[in-house]
Amino acid sequence: FHGITSPQAFFIGIVGAEVILRQVHRSAPLSRPAQGVFAIFPTRSIIKCPRRPHYKGRHAFSGRSSMLFGMFAERHLLHRLRDTSSLIVRRLRKPRSFGSCSVALSSIPAEVAELVNEYVRKPQTSISMQTLVRTGRGDLLSKTYKDDVISGDLKQKAATERILIQVASFLRHELPIRLAHRIRDLDGVPMLRDMPSVEAVKDIYVNSFTELLKEPKIDSPIREAEFADKLNGLYTNHSNILIQMARGAFELRAAVRSGKVKGRAGQKNGLVEFEQMDEIMSFLDRFYMSRIGIRVLAGQYLALRQPPLDGYVGMICQKTSPHDIVCHAVEDAKFMCNRKFGDSPEVVICGRLDLCFPYIPTHLHYMLLELLKNAMRATVEKHGVDADWPPVYVIIADGKENEDVVIKVSDEGGGIPRSYMRKIWSYLFTTADPSIQEGLVAFSGEVDHSTDSPLAGLGYGLPISRSYARYFGGEVSIMSMEGYGTDAFIYLTRLGNSREPLPF
Repeated sequence: FHGITSPQAFFIGIVGAEVILRQVHRSAPLSRPAQGVFAIFPTRSIIKCPRRPHYKGRHAFSGRSSMLFGMFAERHLLHRLRDTSSLIVRRLRKPRSFGSCSVALSSIPAEVAELVNEYVRKPQTSISMQTLVRTGRGDLLSKTYKDDVISGDLKQKAATERILIQVASFLRHELPIRLAHRIRDLDGVPMLRDMPSVEAVKDIYVNSFTELLKEPKIDSPIREAEFADKLNGLYTNHSNILIQMARGAFELRAAVRSGKVKGRAGQKNGLVEFEQMDEIMSFLDRFYMSRIGIRVLAGQYLALRQPPLDGYVGMICQKTSPHDIVCHAVEDAKFMCNRKFGDSPEVVICGRLDLCFPYIPTHLHYMLLELLKNAMRATVEKHGVDADWPPVYVIIADGKENEDVVIKVSDEGGGIPRSYMRKIWSYLFTTADPSIQEGLVAFSGEVDHSTDSPLAGLGYGLPISRSYARYFGGEVSIMSMEGYGTDAFIYLTRLGNSREPLPF
Protein backbone atom coordinates (compact mmCIF):
# COMPACT_ATOMS: atom_id res chain seq x y z
CA PHE A 1 0.00 0.00 0.00
CA HIS A 2 0.99 3.66 -0.39
CA GLY A 3 3.01 2.64 -3.45
CA ILE A 4 5.75 0.81 -1.51
CA THR A 5 7.64 -1.66 -3.69
CA SER A 6 9.12 -4.99 -2.67
CA PRO A 7 12.70 -3.70 -2.27
CA GLN A 8 11.45 -0.88 -0.08
CA ALA A 9 9.45 -3.33 2.01
CA PHE A 10 12.62 -5.32 2.67
CA PHE A 11 14.45 -2.13 3.62
CA ILE A 12 11.70 -0.99 5.96
CA GLY A 13 11.85 -4.40 7.64
CA ILE A 14 15.56 -4.05 8.26
CA VAL A 15 15.19 -0.53 9.63
CA GLY A 16 12.34 -1.61 11.90
CA ALA A 17 14.33 -4.52 13.27
CA GLU A 18 17.35 -2.29 13.85
CA VAL A 19 15.23 0.26 15.70
CA ILE A 20 13.79 -2.47 17.93
CA LEU A 21 17.24 -3.86 18.69
CA ARG A 22 18.57 -0.39 19.52
CA GLN A 23 15.61 0.21 21.84
CA VAL A 24 16.49 -3.01 23.68
CA HIS A 25 20.25 -2.70 23.58
CA ARG A 26 21.26 0.94 23.22
CA SER A 27 24.94 0.30 22.67
CA ALA A 28 24.33 -1.83 19.57
CA PRO A 29 25.66 0.10 16.55
CA LEU A 30 23.56 0.58 13.43
CA SER A 31 24.66 -2.10 10.97
CA ARG A 32 26.03 -1.33 7.52
CA PRO A 33 22.93 -2.64 5.69
CA ALA A 34 20.71 -0.42 7.81
CA GLN A 35 23.03 2.53 7.20
CA GLY A 36 22.75 1.78 3.50
CA VAL A 37 18.98 1.80 3.77
CA PHE A 38 18.95 5.33 5.13
CA ALA A 39 21.43 6.43 2.48
CA ILE A 40 19.42 4.92 -0.40
CA PHE A 41 15.91 5.63 0.83
CA PRO A 42 15.58 8.63 3.15
CA THR A 43 12.67 8.53 5.60
CA ARG A 44 10.69 11.02 3.52
CA SER A 45 10.99 8.96 0.33
CA ILE A 46 9.85 5.80 2.14
CA ILE A 47 6.87 7.36 3.91
CA LYS A 48 5.74 9.62 1.08
CA CYS A 49 6.48 7.31 -1.80
CA PRO A 50 4.24 8.17 -4.79
CA ARG A 51 2.50 5.37 -6.63
CA ARG A 52 4.36 4.98 -9.89
CA PRO A 53 5.72 1.92 -11.72
CA HIS A 54 9.33 3.06 -12.12
CA TYR A 55 11.89 4.88 -10.01
CA LYS A 56 14.59 7.08 -11.43
CA GLY A 57 18.11 7.98 -10.36
CA ARG A 58 19.44 6.41 -7.19
CA HIS A 59 16.05 4.85 -6.36
CA ALA A 60 16.13 2.68 -9.51
CA PHE A 61 16.49 -1.08 -8.95
CA SER A 62 16.41 -3.85 -11.51
CA GLY A 63 14.44 -7.01 -10.81
CA ARG A 64 17.63 -9.00 -10.21
CA SER A 65 19.15 -6.42 -7.84
CA SER A 66 15.88 -6.21 -5.92
CA MET A 67 15.81 -9.97 -5.50
CA LEU A 68 19.48 -10.23 -4.47
CA PHE A 69 19.25 -7.36 -2.00
CA GLY A 70 16.07 -8.85 -0.57
CA MET A 71 17.73 -12.23 -0.04
CA PHE A 72 20.70 -10.55 1.65
CA ALA A 73 18.43 -8.43 3.83
CA GLU A 74 16.45 -11.47 4.96
CA ARG A 75 19.60 -13.42 5.86
CA HIS A 76 21.09 -10.42 7.68
CA LEU A 77 17.89 -9.88 9.64
CA LEU A 78 17.63 -13.55 10.69
CA HIS A 79 21.25 -13.57 11.90
CA ARG A 80 20.77 -10.33 13.86
CA LEU A 81 17.62 -11.60 15.54
CA ARG A 82 19.15 -14.99 16.34
CA ASP A 83 22.31 -13.50 17.82
CA THR A 84 20.42 -11.04 19.99
CA SER A 85 17.39 -13.09 21.06
CA SER A 86 18.94 -14.09 24.37
CA LEU A 87 20.02 -10.49 24.95
CA ILE A 88 16.46 -9.27 24.36
CA VAL A 89 15.11 -11.70 26.95
CA ARG A 90 17.71 -10.63 29.52
CA ARG A 91 17.07 -6.94 28.91
CA LEU A 92 13.30 -7.28 29.15
CA ARG A 93 13.62 -9.04 32.50
CA LYS A 94 15.64 -6.17 33.99
CA PRO A 95 13.70 -3.47 35.87
CA ARG A 96 16.17 -0.83 34.61
CA SER A 97 17.11 0.00 31.07
CA PHE A 98 19.49 2.37 29.32
CA GLY A 99 17.16 2.55 26.32
CA SER A 100 15.25 5.57 25.16
CA CYS A 101 12.00 4.31 26.68
CA SER A 102 10.76 5.41 30.09
CA VAL A 103 12.53 3.96 33.11
CA ALA A 104 11.75 3.95 36.81
CA LEU A 105 14.14 6.39 38.47
CA SER A 106 15.00 5.69 42.08
CA SER A 107 15.47 8.33 44.79
CA ILE A 108 13.94 11.01 42.54
CA PRO A 109 10.50 12.55 43.19
CA ALA A 110 7.84 11.05 40.94
CA GLU A 111 6.98 14.34 39.23
CA VAL A 112 10.66 15.00 38.44
CA ALA A 113 11.15 11.43 37.19
CA GLU A 114 8.19 11.90 34.85
CA LEU A 115 9.76 15.08 33.45
CA VAL A 116 13.13 13.34 33.03
CA ASN A 117 11.52 10.54 31.04
CA GLU A 118 9.69 13.11 28.91
CA TYR A 119 12.88 15.00 28.06
CA VAL A 120 14.89 11.83 27.45
CA ARG A 121 12.55 11.08 24.55
CA LYS A 122 13.36 14.42 22.90
CA PRO A 123 16.22 14.48 20.35
CA GLN A 124 19.52 16.12 21.23
CA THR A 125 21.02 18.65 18.82
CA SER A 126 24.62 18.05 17.79
CA ILE A 127 26.81 21.06 17.05
CA SER A 128 30.23 21.63 15.47
CA MET A 129 32.97 24.17 16.10
CA GLN A 130 32.05 25.91 12.86
CA THR A 131 28.46 26.25 14.10
CA LEU A 132 29.65 27.74 17.39
CA VAL A 133 31.82 30.28 15.57
CA ARG A 134 29.16 31.24 13.02
CA THR A 135 26.52 31.62 15.70
CA GLY A 136 28.85 33.73 17.83
CA ARG A 137 29.54 36.02 14.87
CA GLY A 138 25.84 36.40 14.13
CA ASP A 139 25.93 34.53 10.80
CA LEU A 140 22.88 32.45 11.77
CA LEU A 141 20.63 35.20 13.11
CA SER A 142 18.03 34.46 10.45
CA LYS A 143 17.72 30.92 11.80
CA THR A 144 16.23 31.41 15.25
CA TYR A 145 15.08 28.47 17.30
CA LYS A 146 11.42 27.48 16.90
CA ASP A 147 9.06 30.01 18.53
CA ASP A 148 11.81 32.11 20.10
CA VAL A 149 11.83 34.40 17.08
CA ILE A 150 13.54 37.77 17.31
CA SER A 151 11.04 40.37 16.20
CA GLY A 152 9.81 43.90 16.75
CA ASP A 153 12.14 46.49 18.24
CA LEU A 154 14.92 43.94 18.80
CA LYS A 155 15.64 43.92 15.07
CA GLN A 156 16.80 47.51 15.36
CA LYS A 157 19.11 46.91 18.32
CA ALA A 158 22.73 45.81 18.45
CA ALA A 159 23.58 42.45 16.91
CA THR A 160 25.16 41.33 20.18
CA GLU A 161 21.82 41.36 21.98
CA ARG A 162 20.23 39.40 19.17
CA ILE A 163 23.04 36.85 19.21
CA LEU A 164 22.77 36.36 22.97
CA ILE A 165 18.99 35.94 22.84
CA GLN A 166 19.32 33.39 20.05
CA VAL A 167 21.99 31.36 21.90
CA ALA A 168 20.16 31.58 25.23
CA SER A 169 16.92 30.38 23.60
CA PHE A 170 18.75 27.37 22.18
CA LEU A 171 20.33 26.53 25.55
CA ARG A 172 16.99 26.88 27.34
CA HIS A 173 15.71 24.12 25.04
CA GLU A 174 18.81 21.93 24.71
CA LEU A 175 20.37 21.76 28.19
CA PRO A 176 17.39 20.13 29.97
CA ILE A 177 17.40 17.37 27.33
CA ARG A 178 21.10 16.64 27.85
CA LEU A 179 20.79 16.79 31.63
CA ALA A 180 17.85 14.36 31.52
CA HIS A 181 19.95 11.81 29.64
CA ARG A 182 22.69 12.04 32.24
CA ILE A 183 20.24 11.77 35.16
CA ARG A 184 18.86 8.58 33.68
CA ASP A 185 22.40 7.25 33.13
CA LEU A 186 23.53 8.14 36.66
CA ASP A 187 20.49 6.38 38.08
CA GLY A 188 21.01 3.24 36.02
CA VAL A 189 24.75 2.50 36.06
CA PRO A 190 25.33 -0.68 38.12
CA MET A 191 27.32 -0.53 41.38
CA LEU A 192 28.63 2.99 40.78
CA ARG A 193 25.17 4.53 41.27
CA ASP A 194 25.22 3.44 44.93
CA MET A 195 28.40 5.35 45.78
CA PRO A 196 27.73 8.47 47.93
CA SER A 197 29.71 10.81 45.65
CA VAL A 198 27.83 9.64 42.55
CA GLU A 199 24.51 10.15 44.32
CA ALA A 200 25.64 13.71 45.14
CA VAL A 201 26.45 14.29 41.45
CA LYS A 202 23.01 13.05 40.47
CA ASP A 203 21.44 15.50 42.93
CA ILE A 204 23.37 18.35 41.27
CA TYR A 205 22.11 17.29 37.85
CA VAL A 206 18.52 16.95 39.06
CA ASN A 207 18.66 20.41 40.65
CA SER A 208 20.07 21.96 37.47
CA PHE A 209 17.42 20.20 35.37
CA THR A 210 14.53 21.49 37.47
CA GLU A 211 15.98 25.01 37.68
CA LEU A 212 16.30 25.28 33.90
CA LEU A 213 12.73 24.09 33.40
CA LYS A 214 11.53 27.06 35.47
CA GLU A 215 13.06 29.57 33.05
CA PRO A 216 10.49 31.53 30.99
CA LYS A 217 10.68 32.15 27.27
CA ILE A 218 13.63 34.41 26.43
CA ASP A 219 12.24 37.24 24.32
CA SER A 220 14.00 40.32 25.69
CA PRO A 221 17.48 41.44 26.83
CA ILE A 222 16.24 41.54 30.45
CA ARG A 223 15.14 37.90 30.41
CA GLU A 224 18.34 36.93 28.62
CA ALA A 225 20.39 38.57 31.39
CA GLU A 226 18.35 36.74 34.05
CA PHE A 227 18.90 33.44 32.24
CA ALA A 228 22.64 34.16 32.05
CA ASP A 229 22.83 34.76 35.81
CA LYS A 230 21.03 31.47 36.46
CA LEU A 231 23.23 29.55 34.03
CA ASN A 232 26.42 31.05 35.45
CA GLY A 233 25.49 29.79 38.90
CA LEU A 234 24.74 26.30 37.56
CA TYR A 235 27.99 26.34 35.57
CA THR A 236 29.92 27.02 38.78
CA ASN A 237 28.06 24.29 40.65
CA HIS A 238 29.20 21.77 38.02
CA SER A 239 32.84 22.87 37.98
CA ASN A 240 34.18 20.09 40.23
CA ILE A 241 32.00 17.23 38.94
CA LEU A 242 35.08 15.42 37.61
CA ILE A 243 36.61 15.33 41.09
CA GLN A 244 33.34 14.13 42.59
CA MET A 245 33.00 11.34 40.04
CA ALA A 246 36.62 10.40 40.71
CA ARG A 247 35.70 10.11 44.38
CA GLY A 248 32.87 7.82 43.37
CA ALA A 249 35.28 5.62 41.40
CA PHE A 250 37.64 5.57 44.39
CA GLU A 251 34.77 4.54 46.67
CA LEU A 252 33.84 1.74 44.27
CA ARG A 253 37.48 0.64 44.02
CA ALA A 254 37.63 0.39 47.81
CA ALA A 255 34.36 -1.56 47.91
CA VAL A 256 35.64 -4.00 45.29
CA ARG A 257 38.94 -4.61 47.04
CA SER A 258 37.24 -5.10 50.38
CA GLY A 259 34.90 -7.65 48.84
CA LYS A 260 31.75 -5.64 49.51
CA VAL A 261 31.00 -5.62 45.78
CA LYS A 262 30.90 -9.04 44.15
CA GLY A 263 31.43 -9.84 40.52
CA ARG A 264 29.54 -11.99 38.06
CA ALA A 265 29.56 -15.77 38.14
CA GLY A 266 32.74 -17.27 36.77
CA GLN A 267 35.12 -14.54 37.94
CA LYS A 268 37.91 -15.49 40.26
CA ASN A 269 36.70 -15.61 43.87
CA GLY A 270 33.55 -13.83 42.73
CA LEU A 271 35.41 -10.50 42.73
CA VAL A 272 35.01 -7.90 40.02
CA GLU A 273 38.02 -7.32 37.75
CA PHE A 274 37.90 -3.64 38.60
CA GLU A 275 39.75 -2.06 35.72
CA GLN A 276 37.72 -4.01 33.17
CA MET A 277 34.15 -3.23 34.17
CA ASP A 278 33.12 -2.58 30.59
CA GLU A 279 29.62 -1.38 31.38
CA ILE A 280 30.94 1.20 33.83
CA MET A 281 33.65 2.23 31.36
CA SER A 282 31.00 2.83 28.70
CA PHE A 283 28.93 4.84 31.17
CA LEU A 284 31.88 7.05 32.12
CA ASP A 285 32.76 7.61 28.46
CA ARG A 286 29.19 8.75 27.80
CA PHE A 287 29.05 10.85 30.95
CA TYR A 288 32.28 12.75 30.35
CA MET A 289 31.67 13.25 26.64
CA SER A 290 28.24 14.69 27.46
CA ARG A 291 29.71 16.82 30.24
CA ILE A 292 32.27 18.30 27.86
CA GLY A 293 29.46 19.17 25.44
CA ILE A 294 27.31 20.79 28.13
CA ARG A 295 30.21 22.89 29.40
CA VAL A 296 31.24 23.93 25.89
CA LEU A 297 27.71 25.14 25.09
CA ALA A 298 27.30 26.96 28.40
CA GLY A 299 30.89 28.26 28.44
CA GLN A 300 30.64 29.57 24.88
CA TYR A 301 27.45 31.48 25.71
CA LEU A 302 28.89 32.96 28.92
CA ALA A 303 32.11 33.91 27.11
CA LEU A 304 30.09 35.73 24.42
CA ARG A 305 28.70 37.96 27.18
CA GLN A 306 32.19 39.07 28.22
CA PRO A 307 34.24 41.86 26.56
CA PRO A 308 35.58 40.36 23.31
CA LEU A 309 39.19 39.23 23.08
CA ASP A 310 41.21 39.73 19.92
CA GLY A 311 40.92 36.67 17.67
CA TYR A 312 38.30 34.96 19.84
CA VAL A 313 34.64 34.13 19.26
CA GLY A 314 33.48 33.26 22.75
CA MET A 315 35.90 30.64 24.08
CA ILE A 316 37.11 29.60 20.60
CA CYS A 317 40.37 31.14 19.41
CA GLN A 318 40.33 31.39 15.62
CA LYS A 319 44.13 31.46 15.52
CA THR A 320 45.13 28.93 18.17
CA SER A 321 48.89 28.41 18.10
CA PRO A 322 49.87 24.85 19.12
CA HIS A 323 53.41 26.09 19.77
CA ASP A 324 52.20 28.69 22.28
CA ILE A 325 49.93 26.15 24.00
CA VAL A 326 52.81 23.64 24.17
CA CYS A 327 55.05 26.26 25.80
CA HIS A 328 52.44 27.00 28.48
CA ALA A 329 51.85 23.28 29.08
CA VAL A 330 55.61 22.68 29.37
CA GLU A 331 55.87 25.37 32.06
CA ASP A 332 53.01 23.80 34.05
CA ALA A 333 54.39 20.26 33.65
CA LYS A 334 57.86 21.40 34.74
CA PHE A 335 56.36 23.08 37.80
CA MET A 336 54.63 19.83 38.78
CA CYS A 337 57.72 17.72 38.08
CA ASN A 338 60.00 20.11 40.03
CA ARG A 339 57.66 19.94 42.98
CA LYS A 340 57.84 16.13 42.97
CA PHE A 341 61.49 15.45 42.01
CA GLY A 342 63.31 18.77 42.43
CA ASP A 343 64.06 19.07 38.72
CA SER A 344 62.59 18.20 35.33
CA PRO A 345 63.76 16.93 31.91
CA GLU A 346 64.36 19.31 29.02
CA VAL A 347 61.59 19.62 26.44
CA VAL A 348 62.50 20.15 22.78
CA ILE A 349 59.77 21.57 20.50
CA CYS A 350 60.09 21.25 16.72
CA GLY A 351 57.99 21.09 13.56
CA ARG A 352 55.42 23.67 12.38
CA LEU A 353 55.95 26.30 15.06
CA ASP A 354 54.08 28.94 13.03
CA LEU A 355 50.88 26.90 12.65
CA CYS A 356 47.53 28.42 13.70
CA PHE A 357 44.00 26.98 13.42
CA PRO A 358 40.60 27.39 15.18
CA TYR A 359 40.31 25.51 18.46
CA ILE A 360 39.51 25.86 22.16
CA PRO A 361 42.92 26.55 23.77
CA THR A 362 41.96 25.21 27.23
CA HIS A 363 41.09 21.80 25.73
CA LEU A 364 44.42 21.54 23.91
CA HIS A 365 46.31 22.71 27.00
CA TYR A 366 44.73 20.00 29.13
CA MET A 367 45.62 17.25 26.64
CA LEU A 368 49.22 18.43 26.27
CA LEU A 369 49.70 18.86 30.03
CA GLU A 370 48.58 15.29 30.68
CA LEU A 371 50.92 13.84 28.06
CA LEU A 372 53.88 16.02 29.09
CA LYS A 373 53.64 15.32 32.81
CA ASN A 374 53.34 11.59 32.08
CA ALA A 375 56.44 11.76 29.86
CA MET A 376 58.46 13.72 32.44
CA ARG A 377 57.52 11.44 35.32
CA ALA A 378 58.33 8.30 33.30
CA THR A 379 61.70 9.74 32.22
CA VAL A 380 62.77 10.64 35.76
CA GLU A 381 61.60 7.34 37.26
CA LYS A 382 63.27 5.29 34.50
CA HIS A 383 66.71 6.93 34.65
CA GLY A 384 66.84 7.98 38.30
CA VAL A 385 66.77 11.35 40.00
CA ASP A 386 70.55 11.94 39.74
CA ALA A 387 70.99 10.82 36.11
CA ASP A 388 71.34 12.88 32.95
CA TRP A 389 67.85 12.67 31.53
CA PRO A 390 67.15 12.38 27.80
CA PRO A 391 64.91 15.19 26.55
CA VAL A 392 61.20 14.92 25.89
CA TYR A 393 60.37 15.82 22.29
CA VAL A 394 57.22 17.57 21.07
CA ILE A 395 56.72 17.54 17.29
CA ILE A 396 53.97 19.62 15.63
CA ALA A 397 53.09 18.33 12.15
CA ASP A 398 50.82 19.90 9.54
CA GLY A 399 50.63 20.37 5.81
CA LYS A 400 48.35 22.18 3.37
CA GLU A 401 46.72 18.90 2.33
CA ASN A 402 46.60 17.37 5.80
CA GLU A 403 43.16 16.73 7.27
CA ASP A 404 44.56 16.77 10.82
CA VAL A 405 46.94 18.76 12.95
CA VAL A 406 49.09 16.14 14.69
CA ILE A 407 51.15 16.70 17.83
CA LYS A 408 53.52 13.99 19.08
CA VAL A 409 54.99 13.81 22.59
CA SER A 410 57.93 11.40 22.63
CA ASP A 411 59.90 10.21 25.65
CA GLU A 412 62.50 7.62 26.64
CA GLY A 413 60.85 6.75 29.91
CA GLY A 414 60.88 2.97 29.64
CA GLY A 415 57.57 2.46 27.86
CA ILE A 416 54.39 0.70 28.93
CA PRO A 417 53.92 -3.09 29.19
CA ARG A 418 51.67 -4.42 26.43
CA SER A 419 49.34 -5.93 29.04
CA TYR A 420 48.70 -2.40 30.37
CA MET A 421 47.80 -0.81 27.02
CA ARG A 422 44.07 -1.42 27.39
CA LYS A 423 44.03 -0.47 31.06
CA ILE A 424 45.58 2.98 30.53
CA TRP A 425 42.29 4.09 28.94
CA SER A 426 40.28 2.98 31.96
CA TYR A 427 38.96 5.60 34.38
CA LEU A 428 39.37 3.04 37.13
CA PHE A 429 43.06 2.23 36.62
CA THR A 430 45.99 4.11 38.12
CA THR A 431 49.59 3.40 39.13
CA ALA A 432 49.57 6.19 41.71
CA ASP A 433 50.42 5.52 45.33
CA PRO A 434 47.27 4.86 47.46
CA SER A 435 48.16 7.78 49.73
CA ILE A 436 48.12 10.11 46.72
CA GLN A 437 44.73 8.75 45.69
CA GLU A 438 43.37 9.37 49.17
CA GLY A 439 44.75 12.91 49.07
CA LEU A 440 43.02 13.61 45.77
CA VAL A 441 39.75 12.16 47.04
CA ALA A 442 39.95 14.61 49.96
CA PHE A 443 40.79 17.47 47.58
CA SER A 444 38.20 20.23 47.91
CA GLY A 445 39.16 22.42 44.97
CA GLU A 446 36.52 24.19 42.96
CA VAL A 447 37.86 23.32 39.52
CA ASP A 448 38.55 20.04 37.74
CA HIS A 449 41.95 20.71 36.19
CA SER A 450 44.69 22.34 38.23
CA THR A 451 48.47 22.27 38.66
CA ASP A 452 47.77 21.59 42.34
CA SER A 453 47.20 17.93 41.43
CA PRO A 454 50.15 15.47 41.60
CA LEU A 455 51.95 13.94 38.63
CA ALA A 456 49.96 10.72 38.99
CA GLY A 457 46.48 10.70 40.40
CA LEU A 458 43.13 8.95 40.01
CA GLY A 459 43.73 7.61 36.50
CA TYR A 460 41.51 10.10 34.68
CA GLY A 461 44.15 11.97 32.68
CA LEU A 462 44.42 9.89 29.51
CA PRO A 463 40.74 8.92 29.06
CA ILE A 464 39.59 12.50 29.68
CA SER A 465 42.21 13.78 27.22
CA ARG A 466 40.91 11.36 24.61
CA SER A 467 37.34 12.55 25.24
CA TYR A 468 38.42 16.17 24.72
CA ALA A 469 40.06 15.23 21.41
CA ARG A 470 37.11 13.13 20.23
CA TYR A 471 34.61 15.85 21.04
CA PHE A 472 35.60 17.78 17.90
CA GLY A 473 36.44 14.74 15.78
CA GLY A 474 40.05 14.18 16.90
CA GLU A 475 41.82 11.36 18.71
CA VAL A 476 44.57 10.57 21.22
CA SER A 477 46.60 7.41 20.68
CA ILE A 478 49.57 5.82 22.42
CA MET A 479 52.37 3.72 20.89
CA SER A 480 54.86 2.29 23.34
CA MET A 481 58.06 0.23 23.23
CA GLU A 482 58.53 -1.46 26.57
CA GLY A 483 62.04 -0.93 27.85
CA TYR A 484 62.61 2.19 25.75
CA GLY A 485 59.86 4.81 25.64
CA THR A 486 56.45 6.01 24.51
CA ASP A 487 55.07 8.11 21.67
CA ALA A 488 51.74 9.82 22.33
CA PHE A 489 49.80 11.40 19.45
CA ILE A 490 47.10 14.08 19.49
CA TYR A 491 45.05 14.31 16.28
CA LEU A 492 42.94 17.46 15.82
CA THR A 493 40.72 18.19 12.81
CA ARG A 494 41.74 21.34 10.95
CA LEU A 495 38.36 22.30 9.49
CA GLY A 496 36.29 22.19 12.67
CA ASN A 497 33.27 20.76 10.84
CA SER A 498 33.00 17.53 12.84
CA ARG A 499 29.81 17.38 14.86
CA GLU A 500 29.98 16.42 18.52
CA PRO A 501 29.40 12.68 19.15
CA LEU A 502 26.33 12.92 21.37
CA PRO A 503 25.89 9.92 23.70
CA PHE A 504 22.38 8.54 24.23
